[in-house]
Amino acid sequence: MRKPENQIILIFGASGDLTKRKLVPSLYDLYDQNLMPDKFAIIGASRSDLGDANYRNEMKEGIIKFALSQNKEKIDDFLNSVFYQSVDAKSIDSFLALKNRLQKIMDELQVAEKIIFYLSTPPSLYSVIPENLAKVELNNEQKGWKRIIIEKPFGYNLETAKELNASLKLNWKENQIYRIDHYLGKETVQNVLVTRFSNGIFEPLWNRNYIDHIEITSAESIGVEKRGGYYEGSGALRDMIQNHLLQLVGLIAMEPPSSMDSESIRNETEKVFQSIRKMSEKDVHKSVIRGQYLSSTVKGEKMLGYREENGVNPESKTETYAALKFYIDNWRWGGIPFYIRTGKRLPTRVTEAVIHFKSTPHFLFQNKSINNGSNQLIIRIQPDEGILLKIGMKVPGGGFNVQTVNMDFHYSELAHQRVPSAYERLLLDSMLGDSTLFARGDAVMSAWEFLDPVLTAWKNDKSIPIYGYPCGTWGPEVADELIEKDGSTWRYPCKNLADDGIYCEL
Repeated sequence: MRKPENQIILIFGASGDLTKRKLVPSLYDLYDQNLMPDKFAIIGASRSDLGDANYRNEMKEGIIKFALSQNKEKIDDFLNSVFYQSVDAKSIDSFLALKNRLQKIMDELQVAEKIIFYLSTPPSLYSVIPENLAKVELNNEQKGWKRIIIEKPFGYNLETAKELNASLKLNWKENQIYRIDHYLGKETVQNVLVTRFSNGIFEPLWNRNYIDHIEITSAESIGVEKRGGYYEGSGALRDMIQNHLLQLVGLIAMEPPSSMDSESIRNETEKVFQSIRKMSEKDVHKSVIRGQYLSSTVKGEKMLGYREENGVNPESKTETYAALKFYIDNWRWGGIPFYIRTGKRLPTRVTEAVIHFKSTPHFLFQNKSINNGSNQLIIRIQPDEGILLKIGMKVPGGGFNVQTVNMDFHYSELAHQRVPSAYERLLLDSMLGDSTLFARGDAVMSAWEFLDPVLTAWKNDKSIPIYGYPCGTWGPEVADELIEKDGSTWRYPCKNLADDGIYCEL
């Protein structure tokens, strides 16, 4: 892999959980693999008055606990390049002081003015910080490039996403803005492109003529934990579907790009989002299910319902589960249903995409396999990352009894290969200036245009129910009808890729 040029990485929200658990440990992992620039500095910025020494001690704890690298000998050398600057995000004087500190560090290191600004902050600061950086001319690229990385959520709905985008575009160019979605940094998500476009056995079948439907599941076994207050303003649709799962849909459904460069790939995923059939209020009633987890006892442990969690309104209508059925109106996918579901307090933590191929025109064998002769390609994102193909095989003995068997590959089998974390990959890409795995502004807007009618219907139409489901189950029972009325069933995945089951261990 290429090594980035010399640069500065400045993290706003430097005392937060994401920085300590993900960002700095991932940067250390890159350093341990000799993938950081020859000369670099990591500057943490937040309101806390920490100083360099105290901040380095905090980051050392995070690296020891969360870094993938087992080599701890280089930590102190790495931390010599870590600094801290107290910054009030709403104070211009504070940004002037930050600019002076940046200049001092760049002069000492003899590093050009090439800077990444990472906003690991509350969304309320996503327009404030970029504006203040521009006011002190830290967006100016005359002396070197400047890039800004923004975490999700990118807006609360279509209107606020447009407002945020317009605010950023006042001072920053699109090629400077990196909207990060850590799902796109996962090896198994990127492998969707390789599976499709490097294998002659898949791409010719990757269309409405051979595929019956596509199903994507992202399940979590945990509840909202201590994030009840945040989740009340978000919900499953905003938290998972608008970004993570629709980006996965884009990669699965896109046309082959002209090349594997950033713009070509992102052009094709944007075409997918533009082609998703918009929902009317009637469609929301029949094609979207929302639910909330209820208190129950699982394996002897009492689990609280969502409305009993700290920070949650006792009469909350916020969904912890959402399932959708939709169509992509283009030549490749016309008439083929896509099903998406996500939820908290489900039986297991798992994210996967399932490609359901059509059955053979005439099934010759009396004893059908358990999937009724339909092959499935399962792309497991997490955990037990890998890929699995379900095919029918003859059971030894007399007659033609057919049984479904698995042909599978697991990333864990690559003992000699290291699988990087999502943030590690995305941070390296941002340092290299590769925006392939970052969401482009028009794609974000298209995703919101698809989901905004759903949010509006939920807000305005009081007749749309929110269904309860006990903790440890696969969501509201009515969600099964969403797919079963088309003659299909959900796949019920377990922790291990090759296992199927209605109930999996929490």
